[in-house]
Amino acid sequence: MIRSSLPLVVLLAASTTASAGAVHGIQPADINRAGDPCTDFFDYANGAWRKQNPIPAYMDRWSRRWQSGEVNKEHVRDILTELSARTDWPKGSAGQLAGDFYAACMDESRIDALGSQPIQPWMDEISSLSGKDGVQRMIGKLHDVGVPVPFGVFAGEDLHQPSRTIAHLYAGGLGMPDRDYYLKPEPRFVEARAKYLVHVAKLFELAGLPVEQAKQNAQVVFDFEKRLAEASLDNVQLRDPKLQDNTTAFADLAKLAPSFDWGRYFDAAGIPRNAVNVTQPKFLRQFEKELATTSVAQWQTYLEWQLLNYAADSLSTPFVEENFAFNGKFLTGATEIKPRWKRCAELTDNQLGEALGQKYVEKYFPPEAKARMQEMVKNILLAMDDTIRELDWMDDATKQKALEKRATFFPKLGYPDKFKDYKGVVVSRASAWDNLVAAQRWNVTDGRSQIGKPTDRTRWGMTPPTSNAYYNPLQNEIVFPAGILQPPAFDVTATDAVNYGAIGVVIGHEISHGFDDQGAQFDAQGRLANWWTPADGKQFAAKGQCVVDQFEGYFIEPGVHHNGKLVLGESIGDLAGAKLAYRGYLKSREGKGPEPTLDGFTPEQQFFIAWGQWRGDETRLETQRSMIQGDPHPIAKYRVNGPLSNLPAFQQAFQCKADAPMVRPAKDRCEVW
Repeated sequence: MIRSSLPLVVLLAASTTASAGAVHGIQPADINRAGDPCTDFFDYANGAWRKQNPIPAYMDRWSRRWQSGEVNKEHVRDILTELSARTDWPKGSAGQLAGDFYAACMDESRIDALGSQPIQPWMDEISSLSGKDGVQRMIGKLHDVGVPVPFGVFAGEDLHQPSRTIAHLYAGGLGMPDRDYYLKPEPRFVEARAKYLVHVAKLFELAGLPVEQAKQNAQVVFDFEKRLAEASLDNVQLRDPKLQDNTTAFADLAKLAPSFDWGRYFDAAGIPRNAVNVTQPKFLRQFEKELATTSVAQWQTYLEWQLLNYAADSLSTPFVEENFAFNGKFLTGATEIKPRWKRCAELTDNQLGEALGQKYVEKYFPPEAKARMQEMVKNILLAMDDTIRELDWMDDATKQKALEKRATFFPKLGYPDKFKDYKGVVVSRASAWDNLVAAQRWNVTDGRSQIGKPTDRTRWGMTPPTSNAYYNPLQNEIVFPAGILQPPAFDVTATDAVNYGAIGVVIGHEISHGFDDQGAQFDAQGRLANWWTPADGKQFAAKGQCVVDQFEGYFIEPGVHHNGKLVLGESIGDLAGAKLAYRGYLKSREGKGPEPTLDGFTPEQQFFIAWGQWRGDETRLETQRSMIQGDPHPIAKYRVNGPLSNLPAFQQAFQCKADAPMVRPAKDRCEVW
């Protein structure tokens, strides 16, 4: 996954399962022995496990990877249970903040007794707004606690001078996943719009409105959001950093939205009046139109909905259940809501993750794990160097630039060198909602405090317990939190073949994001700048088109297939990641000799099976539909079969015939890096 403060971040969406004992290989019992690795490797590598382990009702996908992610949450819960059992932590300490935040979230009886009371003062303030001036002030107040209506502001690196941090304005304010849900005519989107209207109305009813008024409000909300959607970039456009490169002098914001008092907004937020990157100027012009022409009453309805939508999961059970009915059951296919402890553990990590993370790292990420990861990263980076030098389609000038960029890669492993102190956050056991507001306000202020300053490269975009990874092109960094560095992704007791086949492919994946269709637009210093010769740029685009064409041919149901341009970056990442990790694995064995055959599988076979088992998710159809629409990651089956079908090393490992389904013909084979 790419991460930057813009929507360029490429996330991995990963997870982790426990294992113990002597050095071990892959999970042989998970293999579908009736399958054929050369026909459908996804089915072969992990088919038996999926058959024996159906997706839990509260999950939208399932594999050992996702199972281990849930185990990881149990680890987080155990830490939080221990912290919350004490009431004598020093006020403001990591233990007090994380423990009391979790305890208040777990106090379901108190939350249910309060109903919608916690947000009533906010709702009352919105309902009593006076004129457009009041609307503007309320937008600022919602932004202060992280509600991006209808736009948002975040701190991020300057696209052309990433050593400094500036403000970025981005499009927000939609209640459905993206613009296409409001605009496309396909039946699944028509159904989504109908269900969304019912959902919005139901939350208004729960907040106390009569049924008919709630329905009217829902229509107002939908119409408002549809106008915003029409002015928003689509998911493919959001992958193009050039389209979001619109640095504007502060004074020129008034040309895009003259009805908004930018000076008052920036001053109240504590943001310096410096240059701003407006990621979507068309959207900001639509915001101006709404300010100028939409009635205060309609603005009030829209802002009330945005607050309700933001707060629903922190209110009483009826709000939580209704929110799940649309965002869970309908959009993902899950049939049960997650247990409360999981939701509270996730929320605590999201809001106070570096307070919680200190305890997590102490228990679950020993020094020897970090040392082994460092060695793996080193070998896979060296494999990237070798790959660049050997390319026959790139000239020497571009190769030199590519090697310069690779040399500036900055790995972050496990946890920050300096944890956030959350100084000034007030958390108690009296109100889960007040705690959320306090934590959000601190996090928003913390981000804003970076604007106008030199970029702090010690900061992390994920918390230590997070089971994920990212690449940030503006800092040219690859980041692996401790939460993903757990079995089966990574295990200090596993063979090199297994570790390189699982987390190693992830490492290669994140490295290659620096050279995918997005990352390749950023140079060695993280600047959005072209470092390609025209001829090499054309060659690179052609190689990417091969990947686009391959994934356009992968269907989840009749008439519904992957958007090759949407998944291009992640698919380049998987293809190059598998190749780089395999080369890194071979490099790791230099001077050591080959690893033994285990359970009848050669080390080379173990490498690929490890990837198939770690990536082998069973995914609900509803979630697949959502992913096809807006997720830059392909579904798991094609993340396994797609890249491996291009690799000669895979064909050799399993002795697949040239016409096997898992072997793409030479004329169709894709290779970017």
